[in-house]
Amino acid sequence: MTETVIVGSQNPSKLLAVQMGFQAVFPDHEFVFLTTEVRSDVSSQPMDDQETLTGARNRANHARKACPEANYWVGVEGGLSALDGGEQRLAAYSWIYILGKSQTGFARSASYILPNKIANLIHAGMEQGEADDLVFAQENSKQSSGGVGLLTNDLITRAELYAMAVKLALIPFIKEDLYPAGEGKE
Repeated sequence: MTETVIVGSQNPSKLLAVQMGFQAVFPDHEFVFLTTEVRSDVSSQPMDDQETLTGARNRANHARKACPEANYWVGVEGGLSALDGGEQRLAAYSWIYILGKSQTGFARSASYILPNKIANLIHAGMEQGEADDLVFAQENSKQSSGGVGLLTNDLITRAELYAMAVKLALIPFIKEDLYPAGEGKE
């Protein structure tokens, strides 16, 4: 039986992350992955952990409303958090929120520290993707390897970084006996 996964974004790197995560966790399942552009109901550049998680949850919920016949709905939201220690340092990461028919899972990706040159542009009002493109003379990098790919010379791409969090968000679906339906909700 083929299961349908709806990703609440048409960003190719987010879709790839979800595909990589689901296929790694459920290698014997057949999936159809579809995207739908939905709103996050948070700022276009979330600037703290809770806002980023809220954006991911909202995307998953809006995806479910848009395509209620699916089996899974996934919200992916990239965000930033200010760090202690001055210099207006920022950590970049994402939250993944997955809704199933009776189960919920969510997880945060690893984070990485932005260089001051990019952080300063963000503090001046740019979104991270715009700042990354300006500093690296790229165009629309957030839909490919992302800032992490630019900073690591593609040793880690945005999709790879986010795919690990997709796998972690699927834990309640893997170990349902430890996560009774509804208990995994935040």
